[in-house]
Amino acid sequence: FLGLSSRGDMQQGLFVLFLLVYSITVVANLGMILLIKMDPRLHTPMYHFLSNLSVCDVCSSSTISPKMLADFLCKQKRIPYNLCAIQMYFWGAFADVECLMLAVMAYDRYVAICNPLLYTIAMSGRICSQLVAVAYIVGLVDSAIHTCCTFRLSFCNSNVINHFFCDIPPLLALSCSDTSINEIVMFTFIGCVVGCSIVTVLLSYSYIIATVLRMNSAAGRRRAFSTCASHLTAVAVFHGTLLFMYFRPSSSYSMDTDKMASVFYTVVIPMLNPLIYSLRNKDVKDALKKAVSPESCSE
Repeated sequence: FLGLSSRGDMQQGLFVLFLLVYSITVVANLGMILLIKMDPRLHTPMYHFLSNLSVCDVCSSSTISPKMLADFLCKQKRIPYNLCAIQMYFWGAFADVECLMLAVMAYDRYVAICNPLLYTIAMSGRICSQLVAVAYIVGLVDSAIHTCCTFRLSFCNSNVINHFFCDIPPLLALSCSDTSINEIVMFTFIGCVVGCSIVTVLLSYSYIIATVLRMNSAAGRRRAFSTCASHLTAVAVFHGTLLFMYFRPSSSYSMDTDKMASVFYTVVIPMLNPLIYSLRNKDVKDALKKAVSPESCSE
């Protein structure tokens, strides 16, 4: 790996910065998972999906950050061929699962707001488990396809990856084989996953907005929009960076620019998600206050 920067004087500073980000990511997401498990008020489908989103954030960040942190302290940033494939596989799998989980969460909000009388039936425990299972199966299978297609290529010119982790675009740029089929596969399969997620989110929120605007109660409208605002923020940030990274022709690929974008969606977004949901969600804030100071809440 060439890493984020070749300047030796920046390595220690970057190490401290990204160690702080990774620590916040792990603590915040594990804290969210624990909070949801401990508080009975959060034992609902929405928070079940949010808990799984936190699992994805911890796992995807842990696939990238520890190796990146170690490389900041090493002169030669090496990764074995097999570990490179493993890193690509797990990063792709958890990214896909997170993408689909955001779509499932949008559908959950649609049912809760537009069909509240059917909510307990439409989002039963069995259906929620099935939706989560489908997201994981699709993510694991899709990532396996991309990993196999990428590592069937020949890498005969150089073994230096101008990146800080094993991702599809920098490896395609490094290969001396014809990568046209890989690009078609990447656009097709990632397009299906991201496209289905975006369409589900857009349709769900189109119905949600129409339903909320018909509400007579201003307080009800504010509560509905407040509930959805954090999810829409997470969706916009996550999908915006994915579209920027993977849905451009290889001719427009810029290593240095895309490394900065990669930092955002591999390191920063997993940290932001629990903060977005905790800062903008009254139920989560109340549960956190109760966990931190149960005496004051009982009073």
